[in-house]
Amino acid sequence: MSAFVAELKHHYGPQVHIAQDPSLSAWLARLCTPECRQPEINDLVERLYAALAQSFASRELPREKITIPTRMTASHPDQKLTTEVIAPRTRIVTVNLARAGTFPSHVCHHMFNQLLDPESCRQDHILASRMTDDREQVTGAHLGSAKIGGEIDGAYVVVPDPMGATGNTIVSALEHYKQRVGGRAAKFAALHLIVTPEYIKRVTEAHPDLIVYALRLDRGLSPAEVLKCVPGERWSEERGLNDKQYIVPGGGGFGEIMNNSWI
Repeated sequence: MSAFVAELKHHYGPQVHIAQDPSLSAWLARLCTPECRQPEINDLVERLYAALAQSFASRELPREKITIPTRMTASHPDQKLTTEVIAPRTRIVTVNLARAGTFPSHVCHHMFNQLLDPESCRQDHILASRMTDDREQVTGAHLGSAKIGGEIDGAYVVVPDPMGATGNTIVSALEHYKQRVGGRAAKFAALHLIVTPEYIKRVTEAHPDLIVYALRLDRGLSPAEVLKCVPGERWSEERGLNDKQYIVPGGGGFGEIMNNSWI
């Protein structure tokens, strides 16, 4: 079953889902243009992350059948609606990776509260930042203070982070949950607007159990002959990060543009 209406064909593995949806692509393209500014930026991020969260929930969360009356049941007492829904008591933990992930996490947490029993929904908070050397190369991710609301046993742990660039932040966040937070999660998932081939390789090697959802794959710095191949077919030759490890064509630093803060 596809996570999206249509998915990009690739060779990155079955746990990676990349959308091929012209509506979502149009909104994301607009979001990445220099002309797009607040409040339009957050309007588009909200729209895109609502779609990502819904796609994740429809594919990954458990379901159950319910039978409920409709407005017509008063006229036809023997007729009620039986349908399949997301199991409302499903436990879900949304992880805010401040600062780029703060608003996306809020959007997902809000949607999960509408879809599920709010008592089953939680939002955690981790302060995360890139670590770079004197050549501005990313050497890892620093996790500062964290506010974790308890154990994760049986929970679906979802990390909304707009740009899947190097993968270091997601890898560090998952290590934190697996090593320092009690319980065993039902699933770990990362929800992104854009990912690179380098990101996918890093996170799937470090955490093979991670499910990745993304709206776009950027590999714009790959050789022309590689771009003609199905994504992942010549994975080792694909490149989506520039020398400062920002995504190309990308959309700029989303932590900066969403917060209008350039430090």
